[in-house]
Amino acid sequence: MTKRKEQYNEATELTVSHEIRIRFNETDPLGIVWHGNYITYFEDGREAFGRQHGLTYLDIGNTGYTTPIVKSKCEHKLSLRYGDVVTIETTVVDTPAAKMIYRFRILDAKGEVACTGETVQVFLDGDGNLMLTNPPFYEEWKRKVGLLK
Repeated sequence: MTKRKEQYNEATELTVSHEIRIRFNETDPLGIVWHGNYITYFEDGREAFGRQHGLTYLDIGNTGYTTPIVKSKCEHKLSLRYGDVVTIETTVVDTPAAKMIYRFRILDAKGEVACTGETVQVFLDGDGNLMLTNPPFYEEWKRKVGLLK
């Protein structure tokens, strides 16, 4: 089987690290993080990324667009437990397509990878129409952070 070539490159210079402490209500009866909470941690990472780079949901909404998630992927490597302090690393993927792709790594206190994942978001205009090209605000943001010349 031939491995699919990577279509887009991570913009590693745009990686944001965000620390959280695992809360009791995020664990299952076995004392480990319930698998569904990892998607919430990805959201925490996207929010931290947006705050640091001027691309929050409020910023996007103020331009008249929304960015629903159309795909999410999550791979579990190690268990996390109540009280653990973990780091969520969020990196944007540079793509010419009209979408935002984020990749995530969740690291335990030892720096070991507990989880990896990816989300894909598309752009909808104010009427809910799918944008087939990047909205002007996103093109401008990409120029500002050095992804477009």
